[in-house]
Amino acid sequence: MADDGSEKKPKTATEDGVVDPSERGARRPDPLWLYFLSCASAAADMRGENQRLRSENEQLHGRIWQLNHEVLPVVVIHATVVVDLSRVDTSIVAHIASFLGESLELLNLALTCKSFGWRQPTSARNLSLVEEVACQAVFSRATDAERSCLPRHVSGTTTWLSILHRFEHLLTFDVLLGRHIEHQNGDNFSVHSTINWLGTAVSSHYVMRSGTHYAEFEITGMPSVGIVRPMPNLDSGAIGDYCLFVGHQLSGSTELYPTFLAQRSDEWSACNVHACHYNCESGDMEWTDWNIEYEFVGWEGMEGCRTGDCVGLLLNLDEGTLAVYKNNRRLGVMKGGLSGTYCWYVTIAGNDDESDAEGEGAERGEEAVTIRRAAAPL
Repeated sequence: MADDGSEKKPKTATEDGVVDPSERGARRPDPLWLYFLSCASAAADMRGENQRLRSENEQLHGRIWQLNHEVLPVVVIHATVVVDLSRVDTSIVAHIASFLGESLELLNLALTCKSFGWRQPTSARNLSLVEEVACQAVFSRATDAERSCLPRHVSGTTTWLSILHRFEHLLTFDVLLGRHIEHQNGDNFSVHSTINWLGTAVSSHYVMRSGTHYAEFEITGMPSVGIVRPMPNLDSGAIGDYCLFVGHQLSGSTELYPTFLAQRSDEWSACNVHACHYNCESGDMEWTDWNIEYEFVGWEGMEGCRTGDCVGLLLNLDEGTLAVYKNNRRLGVMKGGLSGTYCWYVTIAGNDDESDAEGEGAERGEEAVTIRRAAAPL
């Protein structure tokens, strides 16, 4: 009861003044209360969405379990593919095979199928497809002068594949003269000395008869590099401890001259320059006729070389000249009046005085040379 005797009514507002919206009196609903109701509604919606996602996840896990335990059918297809190479134009196959390039790769191709390695009845030269490609490679890559140094094709004896292999390895030191010179690291295009004795290496398979020929020599120490007459029947085993092709008679290094002259052939021509080399230490030129003629002279443009330099020699048998290059730079013509046939050669020695050795190989004081084919610098 109220003090005035009237009946009390329940309060319609909280102590902080928030009005229950169910009371539709003169007062408007409180905004805070409306916000509370909207949050409660959103929470209810989220609970419903979570329940739906949880149900879908359970269904998905069930399907994955079934897939993991099902045995999928395996279908085996038996197919046999037969390619009739006789129906393919051989010129197309030859063109594709030409991209192999190297003789070893062509040999492997010949061994894979008789259609590649056996003679083709349609071949005008009665060659196999691989032989045709090898023949084309030799004629497209080798110059006339280089082809003159290669063996001739003889059916049943010398194949074009073997000729291509020889062309790929034209410059090698196949003849070693002297007991203290050997191939370096097993490579026949590189030689080094083993003691302080003169030794000589010859690229005897590459006989230069005409045209222009260029070779590069990577040097260690101060060897001599040059040209010498071909001597295919020279007995390298009969050479003693040392060998050099050019030496002064007073030096006592000419005792092998009669042996060299005994190998003379008509291909040497009337020219008496039988050996001529560039002295890397001084840059001088030396030559001899293996009889009484000998010269050790300077020439216009000469320079010496040291370890790490690349010496290039250009033999022009059309003009009869031998020119020298140093690190791709032309120094000049070292010798003229040349004719006949020649081979490349190097003479090297060890070095007892290790203080004189430079660069690689200095620990043993050795000299070394690596020969390679290259195009003459412009």
